[in-house]
Amino acid sequence: MADSILKIKSYQFALQIIQLVRNLQKEQKEYILSRQIMKSGTAIGALIREAEFAQSKADFIHKMSIALKEANETLYWISLLKDSAYIDNDIFTLMNSNCNELISLLVSTVKTLKKNLEN
Repeated sequence: MADSILKIKSYQFALQIIQLVRNLQKEQKEYILSRQIMKSGTAIGALIREAEFAQSKADFIHKMSIALKEANETLYWISLLKDSAYIDNDIFTLMNSNCNELISLLVSTVKTLKKNLEN
């Protein structure tokens, strides 16, 4: 169940990232930061999908942990875009909230998986 929610929410978030990057590049002519957030923001869902075919439980945990790191990096880029006035507070609030939700789901998933692996 949680994996399904993660897959859906990470895919929706990736679509939001793509739209954000389109806007940054088209309207603001910003290409450096937008490329960074495109990479980390879309990698979250890609890693969650990749984890579906993990070779072991440890590999699954590893891929989910990397997805968590990518989500944390994405938070950094979102904050930097806001503080450098490339995005307004409304966009920041939405993106920050959605990214934090993914982080919470990933933290919970990784903790549960590690606990189950130890038992």
